[in-house]
Amino acid sequence: MKIYTVKGMTCAHCEKSVQEEVGEITGVSSVTANATTGKVTVEGTDFNDEQVAEAIREAGYELA
Repeated sequence: MKIYTVKGMTCAHCEKSVQEEVGEITGVSSVTANATTGKVTVEGTDFNDEQVAEAIREAGYELA
């Protein structure tokens, strides 16, 4: 499990966007985004930080 801090998430729609993009990464089994804390928890195997950062950018946000 890895926890990332994301800038710009403010609502449930933001959480859903991030969860959908990160969830598409091969090897990711679970994603939980929390707009209140700005934290994204990713579980799985065989994924890396750059893949997560790119997925978060695709969702319109960036790592803090």
